Amino acid sequence: MMLISLADVFTSEGKDRRESIPFEPDRVSYMGNSYKICEKSPVNLIFTNIGIGKILLQGQMRLVLEIPCDRCLQVVHVPLALKFEQEIFAPDLSGQVESGDEQQNFMLGYELNVEAFVKGEILINMPVKVLCKPDCKGICKQCGHNLNEGECGCDTFVPDPRMASIKDIFNAGKEV
Repeated sequence: MMLISLADVFTSEGKDRRESIPFEPDRVSYMGNSYKICEKSPVNLIFTNIGIGKILLQGQMRLVLEIPCDRCLQVVHVPLALKFEQEIFAPDLSGQVESGDEQQNFMLGYELNVEAFVKGEILINMPVKVLCKPDCKGICKQCGHNLNEGECGCDTFVPDPRMASIKDIFNAGKEV
């Protein structure tokens, strides 16, 4: 857990501070799955005091995740360019954040948990659907063969269920 004390920025009106921090985790969890981070830049942060007990946090980071294609399950390198801007608030004397509707799970008193903050930004920016290519054919529903590599030879004919009663009429008329 990487913590940065922001007490000096919270208490000094108009103060700016810049930090470049390495992002340590090598995996990200999302929707019950864990994805490998194969490339990452440092987290570049700018802290600006914008009033009593308020800081404007701006920053950016680039990373590349290994995520399986949603159709064929082949690993895809997915680049994410994170840019964020958020106001953070100093805790009051009881340790509670003054703004009741702001959830700041990444703040511990006057310290910013960089890892928790960046993980939240990654989750916000995760792609909804990942494809290895726009025309990915997926996998065979019967044998699991990757159809991008060629046909598998399985019978893919699926009869229309609305025609089942007509099929029964034709089959009833045939002699065995």
